Amino acid sequence: MTRSEAYASRKALAGLVGFLVRGPATGPGLSILSATARLELEREDGARRKVEARLLKLALERGLLVADKAGELPSACHVYAPSPEGRAALRRWLCDPGSAFQDQHRTLQSRSDPDLGRLTVNILESPLAALARIKAGDGRPFLDPAHVEAGERLRLDFTRGQMQAALGQSWEPVHIKRQSGASGGGADITDTAMAARVRVERALSEVGPELSGVLLDVCCFLKGLAQVERERQWPARSAKLMLRTGLAALARHYRMTVGGSTPPPVPPRRGP
Repeated sequence: MTRSEAYASRKALAGLVGFLVRGPATGPGLSILSATARLELEREDGARRKVEARLLKLALERGLLVADKAGELPSACHVYAPSPEGRAALRRWLCDPGSAFQDQHRTLQSRSDPDLGRLTVNILESPLAALARIKAGDGRPFLDPAHVEAGERLRLDFTRGQMQAALGQSWEPVHIKRQSGASGGGADITDTAMAARVRVERALSEVGPELSGVLLDVCCFLKGLAQVERERQWPARSAKLMLRTGLAALARHYRMTVGGSTPPPVPPRRGP
């Protein structure tokens, strides 16, 4: 195998593992497919990816993926998921600043921030990006654009408040005022982080404890819906509905327009 062929194979493996990191996917078993066949994998969030059988087999042989049978028949579907080794390999590939493997996992946008300047954001980092493409039963998007914007705003404040380091984001400070007599902008950055934490706490308080947990899990900790349901012992597909309800409440808190109308103001929550 030439160097270019090895590079192309590794890039394809990175794309496959990256797709499954966002959630396990079902597909036909390899035993009923030829080496030249192409199959389709589908995640629980509705996202689909076509992949060559030989690539899937290679990922399984190298221990990057695991497969569980979804039934007893030989033709039964399998559930494919990344192994710990596969997740570690993907992190190595994406941590290389000169690696082209990053490009297939990122859609970068530059956003302006009044406190810290420009923010380069990977909009595919959040599970909301996949959910935003799903259609509801009436054909309309499952999530309103305001829902997605509200979730991203929460994540932005969560990251700005230094509550957890986020991959795929980098701050480029361009305008940071210094306090008189200060040697740098550290004090201002600390004040900004504290203000962001207050905004996160206020938003979650307005949403309420019943829905704030799923918002943190998905929007801030970037967990997939299946993982949220497993950890919280919720019924299958319930996290998606809980998330949408929480995002609707969050959008009302941020006074964002949902479905073409401006939501009414949210009354402050009263203590017990």
